[in-house]
Amino acid sequence: MATGDSFITQNTLKVSENFITENYWVETIMGDVVYVPGGLWAFGYNNFGQLGDGTITHKSSPIQVGSLTNWKQVACGYRHTTAIKTDGTLWAFGRNDFGQLGDGTITDKSSPIQVGSLTNWKQVAAGYRHTTAIKTDGTLWACGYNTQGQLGDGTITHKSSPIQVGSLTNWKQVAAGYRHTTAIKTDGTLWACGYNTQGQLGDGTITHKSSPIQVGSLTNWKQVAAGYRHTTAIKTDGTLWACGYNTQGQLGDGTITQRNSPIQVGSLTNWKQVAAGYHTTAIKTDGTLWAFGRNDFGQLGDGTITHKSSPIQVGTLTNWKQVAAGAFHTTAIKTDGTLWACGYNTPGQLGDGTITHKSSPIQVGSLTNWKQVAAGYMHTTAIKTDGTLWAFGYNAYGQLGDGTTINKSSPIQVGTLTNWKQVAASNHTTAIA
Repeated sequence: MATGDSFITQNTLKVSENFITENYWVETIMGDVVYVPGGLWAFGYNNFGQLGDGTITHKSSPIQVGSLTNWKQVACGYRHTTAIKTDGTLWAFGRNDFGQLGDGTITDKSSPIQVGSLTNWKQVAAGYRHTTAIKTDGTLWACGYNTQGQLGDGTITHKSSPIQVGSLTNWKQVAAGYRHTTAIKTDGTLWACGYNTQGQLGDGTITHKSSPIQVGSLTNWKQVAAGYRHTTAIKTDGTLWACGYNTQGQLGDGTITQRNSPIQVGSLTNWKQVAAGYHTTAIKTDGTLWAFGRNDFGQLGDGTITHKSSPIQVGTLTNWKQVAAGAFHTTAIKTDGTLWACGYNTPGQLGDGTITHKSSPIQVGSLTNWKQVAAGYMHTTAIKTDGTLWAFGYNAYGQLGDGTTINKSSPIQVGTLTNWKQVAASNHTTAIA
């Protein structure tokens, strides 16, 4: 990893400017995802044009990316953004040093450029300087950084245009992590390629793979999330499994031993949603919230700052609905519409009006109409049921979208619109209205 670079889909190794959280609908396992077409907006960090407004100037208020209103899905990568329109076309903008935008060049783009001319793109995932996507015909494609073989094309050569991963047509879901890629086929098998020093590919080795290798022989994998050098996945039987890096206990197997093959997290069969990062958080079907892994700022929410190598329940409540993991903080929404947060809070990303770290979840205000939350690099964004968009925390580059570069320790409304539908957060924020 280059000096100064730091990537993780949900967390980061160190507190630095170079951070990307994963686009949450991919890296956070959540039963279903609904995309509603609308306009694409962005704000915050923009040094490589990742906001798509034709400039490289940071923006402290939301700016519309073009004037179209048919954006369907957006994914935030490491300083690049990818998005699919309702017409099935794929677009990208931002950093392009390894061809991750897929336009055949290695030139950064500050406005959306179409990736080829096809109209059958279905799902896109943005990782560390590489992009992976599935078409409606079930084929898997990738472009960008490929030193460890994360593109899965059998080489370690970077690609500036999408190349097909094999010839199969049964790919169902793909997740892009830190230099590795994981994917599930329609037959329920789990596959992985790329960086494997910590065993995150789950094939029983620590050898990088430049072509997808099957993880075991089972056919009941349901959802997968690629974290920072580790992978977590849920099976159709509700069991939770993990492999890879485990220094802080993020695999949840009761040890801090690296695992090169998936190990089951406990013996329960009721896991519903998981967010993978340096710390791991998960919700069960009974509505309880659990966490394990790194905990130096109380991000696990168990009232301590001690790392945990086995899942610990966060409180005793049974009404947790959605969870998102940021760099060193966790945010979650309950079924009653209340928003809660714990962990690192120096810039105010917990939204409780203070800059004090919290080792147990604290409620963000008293409202009961929170609908979706995304945890970025030391800032948090959330949408209410009334369609308004709110943000709080770190704001040096205007990523809160309130027209300033001042940190906020309580939620502030982003503009006055009431039609926000989806939000994704990293060093910058993108949302569909």
